Amino acid sequence: MAIKTFKPYTAARRNMTVSGFDGVDKKAKPERSLVETLKKHAGRNSYGHITVRHKGGGNKRKYRVIDFKRLKTEMPATVQRIEYDPNRSAYIALIQYEDNTLSYILAPYGLKAGDVVVASANADIKPGNCLPIANIPVGTVIHNVELQPGHGAQLVRSAGAAAQLMAKEGELAQVRLPSGEVRYVRTNCTACIGQVGNLDHENVHIGKAGRKRHMGIRPTVRGSVMNPNDHPHGGGEGRAPVGRPGPVTPWGKPALGYKTRKTKNRSNKFIVKRRNSK
Repeated sequence: MAIKTFKPYTAARRNMTVSGFDGVDKKAKPERSLVETLKKHAGRNSYGHITVRHKGGGNKRKYRVIDFKRLKTEMPATVQRIEYDPNRSAYIALIQYEDNTLSYILAPYGLKAGDVVVASANADIKPGNCLPIANIPVGTVIHNVELQPGHGAQLVRSAGAAAQLMAKEGELAQVRLPSGEVRYVRTNCTACIGQVGNLDHENVHIGKAGRKRHMGIRPTVRGSVMNPNDHPHGGGEGRAPVGRPGPVTPWGKPALGYKTRKTKNRSNKFIVKRRNSK
């Protein structure tokens, strides 16, 4: 994958980079039967209250319906093209089954137009194929991992992400996630072979504020320049320190390293090794 740079004919262009879109059909329009309207909420809930800050504006886009369940089993599908999806960091692949049904899937690294993928318990171990974890060899790199059978993939879906199947113990398998966490997943859950594509996504430099606004992300104001009634860091004459043992959120919670996971979470029993454990 390539990263494209620019000649610095403006200050913003000097530090801006974009993906080279290798293998992506940039002229292709999304399949109309697999597109839905995406309404903007600007971070507000049903009462109109802002529950997620720094959201709003952005370019208009439509949602591409991705098949995370891969329910058409035992039926090969041919990759028609690789497309850009504005709703996610990964690229998507348009596939056509033998009965001419079209579908979108996440495009793993190495998948290209003309390849054949299949969801089957007896599928080959190659990128894009979907199998039950019970049928995947230990040590295989996987993505699109299910947590509940039939619910669709929930884990390892962003660009460049990959998990590894570490071991199998009866009805449970140990999977090492991209964060370093090792957790149990049921062997009758499915996963896709390979690593999610667009590996260079993390190396792209935004370069200018306007490009972030196009993504629907609004500016973030530092707490230290607010008034005391707006943020715990605010107030004081001139530049003032935080005045606390450590930085906090606008609601007074510690901002660095504060654990928010519930201590009695039911899924704790499935976690073998935490991501931040030594």
